[in-house]
Order: sequence, then C-alpha cells, then structure tokens
Amino acid sequence: MKYNYKALKAGKTIEGTAEAGSHEALIASLNHQGIHPLAIKELGENGGKGKFNLSFGKKKVKLQDLVIFTRQLSTMISAGVPLTRSLVTLGSDTESPTLKEAITSVTKEVEGGAPLGTAFAKYPHIFSDVYVNMVKAGEEGGILDEILKRLALQVELDASIRKKIKSAMMYPMVLMVVTVVAFFGIMLVIMPKIGGILTDLGGPNAKLPVYTQVLLNFSHFMVHNFVVIFAVIAIVLFVVIHYIRTPKGKYNFHLLLLNLPVMKNITMKMAVARFSRTFASLMSAGVSVLDALEVTGGAIGNKVIEKELKEAAMQVRNGKQLSEPISKSPHFPPIVSQMLAVGEETGQIDTVLIKVADFYEEEVGTLIDGLAAIIEPIMIVILGGAVGLIAASVMGPIASLSKNIGS
Repeated sequence: MKYNYKALKAGKTIEGTAEAGSHEALIASLNHQGIHPLAIKELGENGGKGKFNLSFGKKKVKLQDLVIFTRQLSTMISAGVPLTRSLVTLGSDTESPTLKEAITSVTKEVEGGAPLGTAFAKYPHIFSDVYVNMVKAGEEGGILDEILKRLALQVELDASIRKKIKSAMMYPMVLMVVTVVAFFGIMLVIMPKIGGILTDLGGPNAKLPVYTQVLLNFSHFMVHNFVVIFAVIAIVLFVVIHYIRTPKGKYNFHLLLLNLPVMKNITMKMAVARFSRTFASLMSAGVSVLDALEVTGGAIGNKVIEKELKEAAMQVRNGKQLSEPISKSPHFPPIVSQMLAVGEETGQIDTVLIKVADFYEEEVGTLIDGLAAIIEPIMIVILGGAVGLIAASVMGPIASLSKNIGS
C-alpha cells in the first residue's frame, strides 16, 4: 500500500511517498529513520488519493490507563507469566478502546517474534520515544519488569504535574473568560441602551464626561463592526496557531516562554525536572549517554532546550563530559551541572539526577500554586475595575443630567 506523508526530519518539514503494509508500519519505519510523521495520506489505486489520516489525530490514551497497564504488565512478568499471555489478559481487561486495540496488535506482533519495544514503537500516539527506548533497554538487559515499574512511576509523576497545572489554572481561566464575555456583553448590549438613555435625558448635544464619551464611541464602533472584529480575531488566532505549529514558530514560542518574567521560571524548572528524571531513567536502564540525550531532548517538550541538548551530545561525542556543556547553558541552573559532575565522578548519574528531579518537581508545584494565588486577585481587580469604570461612566452623567432637568 502506498502513502504520501509530511514529516519532520532534523527540524525541517519534508514530504515523500513510501510503501508499507499499514499506517502503523509506515510510522514505525519512518521513526526508525529519524523521521517523525505529521500527516499521512493513503493513496488509492492508480495513485489516487484515499483516506486522509493524521498521525496527530489519533485518539489519545489517558495517562492513568497507561499507568495501570504498565504496572500490571510489570507485575505479571515478574510473577513469571509469559509475555504473550500477559498481553492478552491485559488487553481484555483495559477499559480504553484505543489501548485495547493497540495491545491486541502488539500481542500479534510479539507472537510473530517481534520484540516488545519494536511492537510498541508502531503506536507513537500511545507509547512515547522514552517509553519505547526504556522497554527495549529492559528487554536487552533482562530487567523488563523493573523497567516497567520505573516507567509507571514516571508516567504517574508526569500525570500528577499536568493535573496540578490544570487544577491551579482552572479558576484564573474561568475568571478570564468571564471578564472577556462580560466586556463584549457590556459593549455590545448594555452601552448602546445606556447611550440611548443619556440621549433621551440630555438631548443629542448633551455634554458628557470624556471617559463616558470614549466608552460610548467604542461601543458604537463595536456594534457596527462586530463581524469584522470577530473575523480579525479569528484570523489572527488561526495565523498564530498555524505559525506555532511550524518548526520555526514552535522554537520561537518556546524561546518566548523562556524569556517571559513569570513563565520563565516555571518553564525552565519543568524542563529541568523532566530532563533529570527521563535521563536518569534511561541511564539506569542501560541506554548510552548519546542515545539517552537524543530521546530526552524530544521528551522535554521545549525546542530551545532540545537544541541545546543536541549540541551537548555533539560535545560528548567529541570526548567531553556532559556536565561541561550543561554548565554553559543559560537555561540549566548551576546545580544541575554540579550534580551531573558528581554523578560522573561517582558513576551514579541516575541516582543523583533523580534527586534533582524530585527537587525541581516540588519547586514547580510551589511556583504553580503561587502563580494561581497571584492571578486570582489580579483578575478580580481587573473585572471589578472594569465594572466600576462603566458604572462611573453611566451613573455620573445620569445624575448630572437629572439635576439639569430638575432645575
């Protein structure tokens, strides 16, 4: 079967055509070549276009479902249950249809003689590069059950951090949405009516305070141009989102996050925590430093730091210790390079970096809680100030015009 694909290779977008037995087989083949597919089109007979499949359109599996599957697989393997039997059992027990389908296919691959890590690699929307590489290392080292325990812990910690971020930002986001909706509601519905009342009271030539006149003019502009305003907002959002999805746009967006006053600390500490735990897990699994750096860079989720890790890998390849290039990075705190140096001297990089990861994960939690505590009163003040300004703009002129009428 033939496919057209669009993919990322070495930070560049490429397009091509390839043959494969299935959509998943093509993804596995491209990943093996260092190519990460973005979109895949199945070609029909005579080169016609068939079904359009987006690799990023695959249904995601909840992290909790993946944690349960990983822990149960580790337990069954350590208890001596054959791998294929373990997979069949877990495939029938899981509540996630997407994960069930993947496990069924993985079971068939393993029964056909394929290594478990290779079978997992065909489902990148479920099993990340870190997950796959650690499973492969566990198979090669004969410690698959232990590696799966570490993987379950790592996935749980990632899920915990994401949940904490969502929970901390929920109330500020609700306030922000309420503020925006209230602003448009006041400008499009309430202010025009108030303008009519003021005109009825004082006549068309009534003198109004400057701030009241500005609000009325702005409201008048929005009422008569709201279609254009919303169209412009939609176009701007579309362009920005499309740009951020490009390699250059994503890099610049991540660079912006690393330079914004408040987001800088959160982004940096999250990246350091993820780097430390992922790199430590891969090293403890027996993955080489260079391979671990390549996989870790892609798992951090920040293109700027990923680029720095690629440059660090080049220096390691030339004979330098990893702590040297890390110490020169503007985005890694000095403690990280110092702890790395200690780990390199003692041969316990994984143990040392786990401690670093624990520290920065706690720091991220504290920062997020503090940020939420700051944002909430700020949003309340902004919303209250907007309402107060509008109230003053309305009540003052009404009172003044009422006195004039009374006199």
